[in-house]
Amino acid sequence: MATRSFPLALLAGALALGLSSAASADSASAEMLANTCAGCHGTRGASVGPATPIIGHMERETFKETMKAFQEDEMYGTIMNRIAKGYTEEEIEKMADYFFRQEYVPAKQPFNEKLVRKGEKLHRKYCEKCHEDGGRPVEGEDVEYALLAGQWTPYLRYTMEDFRNHRREMPKKMKKKIKRLLRKEGEKGLEALFAYYASQQ
Repeated sequence: MATRSFPLALLAGALALGLSSAASADSASAEMLANTCAGCHGTRGASVGPATPIIGHMERETFKETMKAFQEDEMYGTIMNRIAKGYTEEEIEKMADYFFRQEYVPAKQPFNEKLVRKGEKLHRKYCEKCHEDGGRPVEGEDVEYALLAGQWTPYLRYTMEDFRNHRREMPKKMKKKIKRLLRKEGEKGLEALFAYYASQQ
């Protein structure tokens, strides 16, 4: 009997621990959940790492769709695919709401001032229909597009590489615009866009 009761006791303890963890996850506040992102994305989504995007004031649906894409391995990532799988749909909802309510803090970074004016013209020609107001978030509104103005240049550059190398699916409209941009302006056109976005600090 003793040999059987010991494993049963362990099982009971494990179940109790599991139930306790589940209850803890259910009661986790949006801020507690968001703080698990701070190591990479910074406090309140204000990233200080140039390869990691700023997500403060990120549009809710964009946040949720991005996390779902990572969970289902539909979007390429270094570690986000594994991280996203650790959250429930309810937790992602909480985090989406939390980050949307935060202030957008543009990255303080150097940029090529000579390319800014050219980049602004290219943005208006190729990007503005989807990324309004220079890619800035609209205060108090859910606008479904990636935040570009003041975003880290290395992150934008890596993301564009992912799109062009088919590691991420490029939206059809964006694909046409980027193709036209590269045909007319070449790589310098992209660098001018990056300089323009970086200048918005």
